[in-house]
Amino acid sequence: MFTGIVAAIGRIVRVETLGEGLRLTVDAGGLDLGDVAIGDSIAIQGACMTVVALEQRCFTVEVSRESLDRTVGLSREADVNLEKALRLSDRLGGHLVTGHVDGLAEVVRFDQVGESWRLEVRVPPALGRYFAYKGSATIDGVSLTVNSVRDEPEGTVIGINLIPHTMQVTTLCRLGPGASVNLEVDLIARYLERMVGELRSRG
Repeated sequence: MFTGIVAAIGRIVRVETLGEGLRLTVDAGGLDLGDVAIGDSIAIQGACMTVVALEQRCFTVEVSRESLDRTVGLSREADVNLEKALRLSDRLGGHLVTGHVDGLAEVVRFDQVGESWRLEVRVPPALGRYFAYKGSATIDGVSLTVNSVRDEPEGTVIGINLIPHTMQVTTLCRLGPGASVNLEVDLIARYLERMVGELRSRG
């Protein structure tokens, strides 16, 4: 479990083929690996990965073909958002994030508005129902507040305002129209849908 508060920007520095998947070596950047052990979880661009090796300032993970098919940003050398798994004693600065990417969203707008930036992404139709005004969304591992929701034939477009701090400490500053991003819906919304569906079926 994670919070969506990015701890550091790291970089994938080595990509090796591993069967149908990949083995990635990640330079942890400013992420403290002092309390990380083999078997621990680290979110990379919002996708929960298991540490299989540690080497000085780097760690290694193995990514299955299933994960590669459902995510972006894990198949080549690139900067990535990093977050260690949440401890029970940690502050929940963002929202509860599982690190299980639900799908890919497309950036349809990304420009500066005053001192902030306006980010709009088109969510796949099957996921649009999970987003609400002032609700939570996780994009590339970053916990964000939804400021607008607009349903369109091609899918739901959610709007988000990014403050300068978020732009400085995450990889979101590298986005542009047409880019794909990893998307995770709010965990509470997912459980609510399941429970409401059960109640209706018993109706």
